[in-house]
Amino acid sequence: MVELEPFDPALAALVSTWARTPAEAHAWCAHDDVPVPPELVAGWCTKPDVTAYGLRDGTDLVGYGELWVDDEESEVELAHLIVIPQRRGQGVGRHLARSLAEHARVVHPTVLLRVHPDNEAAARSYAAAGFRRVSADEVAAWNERQPVAYLWMRYAVIGSS
Repeated sequence: MVELEPFDPALAALVSTWARTPAEAHAWCAHDDVPVPPELVAGWCTKPDVTAYGLRDGTDLVGYGELWVDDEESEVELAHLIVIPQRRGQGVGRHLARSLAEHARVVHPTVLLRVHPDNEAAARSYAAAGFRRVSADEVAAWNERQPVAYLWMRYAVIGSS
């Protein structure tokens, strides 16, 4: 049974190794070194308005992701989603994204995420989880202050795994 649970920062060293190449690390968290420093991963969940989650399959941690709550905008952004390399391509990313989105909808009905434009596998996974691309006008406005022209997606459906 795959279940979402609060993330234990003691597992940051494990999650930090899941990006295997500089390109994967950059697409995941805009960091070019591998492994990503564990203290960076551990520090993410200590930020205000950020809640980190792990996805477990039995006793194995197979996914990681965060909810960034923006009460001012009445929305939640999913961030830093990653799946252990051995489980990629098996629907774990789709399950992680959908589980986080459903959890986020309890806080605010608008749930967003951004994807590095080169991360086509992640974009396909998020689309399968119920995310849809936002309008071109929204993309232009939201990317105005971003270091890269992200693909932005909004959670659009409630589905089952």
